[in-house]
Amino acid sequence: MDETTRRQLLRSGLAAGAFLFLQGCTSPVRRPGVRVSGQEPDASDWEFVSKKPDWLEGDRAADLPRYAPIPGVISRNAWTRAAPRTWEADPMAGVNRITIHHDGMTPFTTSSQSAAAQRLERIRRAHVSSNGWADIGYHFVIDPGGRVWEARPLALQGAHVKYNNEHNLGVMVMGNYDRQVPTNAASITLDQFVSAMMQRYRVPVSRIFTHQELRPTACPGKSLQRVMESTRSRGGVLARA
Repeated sequence: MDETTRRQLLRSGLAAGAFLFLQGCTSPVRRPGVRVSGQEPDASDWEFVSKKPDWLEGDRAADLPRYAPIPGVISRNAWTRAAPRTWEADPMAGVNRITIHHDGMTPFTTSSQSAAAQRLERIRRAHVSSNGWADIGYHFVIDPGGRVWEARPLALQGAHVKYNNEHNLGVMVMGNYDRQVPTNAASITLDQFVSAMMQRYRVPVSRIFTHQELRPTACPGKSLQRVMESTRSRGGVLARA
């Protein structure tokens, strides 16, 4: 996908094996939630679709909201055949905040789509096998080429900020931003995608966080933290969203 097509998709569609992760960059599910002040998600924000997604099977199907796919986002089916263990995750039940992460592994700068898909699957397997979670912890992932990937289905509560996963949409940028800086493509997409999610779920900039702002951790790394501070400051893209 070229740069022009990718931006058009985002603007038009969105606006309508050693374990190498940083220890603090992920968190278990099914723990008591610490609520951030503000209104609870409005059920009218949920986007239901009639077709059951491939991963939604078994007795829990009736308990989970079915969110419409987001145009311009690469489907989960493009990088894994594994289904989430839905019985080990809570329903998301709406979004009222967004948190930004890095994966904290080795630096990752390639624009290769296949390499990004392989890295995503590595992360999912580590989260499931090593951490014992229902699925990969994040809801969406941005790669260095500026693509957005569907990770954990948005119908399921994430596992990305310990004690703070309720109603919290998790967005991860591939790479280690203590050891590299975000690519221009990733930075542009991060601004566009988070802006679109803010509008979609009516999340104000005051409720856009980085992982280290909610829990003691190095995530999302020094350089990505600076990017987030800039984009949320007066005149920044997210401040104007």
